[in-house]
Amino acid sequence: MKKVIVFDMDGTIADFYGVEGWLDDLHASNPRPYEIAKPLVDMTILNELLELLKAQGWIICVTSWLANGSSKEFDKLVRIAKRNWLTKYNFPYDEIHLVKYGTTKADCTRNKKGYQVLVDDNEKVRKGWSLGHTINANEDILSALAELLEF
Repeated sequence: MKKVIVFDMDGTIADFYGVEGWLDDLHASNPRPYEIAKPLVDMTILNELLELLKAQGWIICVTSWLANGSSKEFDKLVRIAKRNWLTKYNFPYDEIHLVKYGTTKADCTRNKKGYQVLVDDNEKVRKGWSLGHTINANEDILSALAELLEF
């Protein structure tokens, strides 16, 4: 059976909302918060866990929304900034979907079939997930991911 882990970014692995002035930057179409956000977890441990999961056949996806009401030009800058952030922290993803704000995240990976786990900080998004189970990113995601090693 195919096994997929789907990660949100903002507020899940990147402390986007902890960047001072993030909302003003969004209103000004400035991608700065996406570029300078600090990790919310120890990325070395997270990446080690993900490599172990990948060795067990898990596929690692990133599905993250773009800014609400953003222009095509700003979307392009945000896509670049998010990819650069993942590269900076060596996040070992297999697939990425950077999609319009409010997009149903399950629609991005539904074609993968199998058992899928969503890691997200947004309760509404987690409640709408229908492809497997969810991990609340407001809690200890490292422990929850480690439990998947036994799945």
